[in-house]
Amino acid sequence: MKIFIDSADIDEIREYAGTGLVDGVTTNPSLAAKTGRDYVEVLKEITGIVKGSVSAEVLATDHDGMMAQGKRVAKIADNITVKVPLTWEGLKACRGLRAEGITVNVTLCFSPVQAMMAAKAGATYISPFIGRVDDAGEDGVGLIRDIRAIYDNYGFETQILAASIRSVSHVRESALAGADIATIPASIFKLLLNHPLTDKGLAAFLADAKKAGVEIRGT
Repeated sequence: MKIFIDSADIDEIREYAGTGLVDGVTTNPSLAAKTGRDYVEVLKEITGIVKGSVSAEVLATDHDGMMAQGKRVAKIADNITVKVPLTWEGLKACRGLRAEGITVNVTLCFSPVQAMMAAKAGATYISPFIGRVDDAGEDGVGLIRDIRAIYDNYGFETQILAASIRSVSHVRESALAGADIATIPASIFKLLLNHPLTDKGLAAFLADAKKAGVEIRGT
């Protein structure tokens, strides 16, 4: 499963992209606003740091507006993916942008049927918001499973991008459910390697080495 960072914080993105474990970025004007910087300038900088897909959300809600904004945003860099909402206007724009060779992330997905419609519109990525589904008292990871089954049944090539990730468990369950990608806040990314037994084992190894006087010397 690919891992994207959900952020507009340049220092944060640069730090985690430097690990070699980050495959892309998702961002939006709300995240950019928290940095106090211009949205387009932030996108330009992110696309220079990360080689993979960088999802950039349009602000328009009508087809013509989304088409115009999507084309402008796509010119920022070759690895820009235009993010549109899962509405009738959004899917029309998805179809139009894809016809021009622009990759599209259809966001705000909350049902398997919505995901099927986005795939039929040619979406490159579908973003089910599993945390928000959980908040509504339904099964967010179950939504991933249902979308995976539909896509596999009919050979849809749209990639499932699990969004609204709230925990390490969400990452694990999304991977098991067949998500192609998980977009993760930096706070969760930091926790993916954490396990108390790893810490305990490392402490024991170091204590044994110190007791035995083991050293690794340069040559």
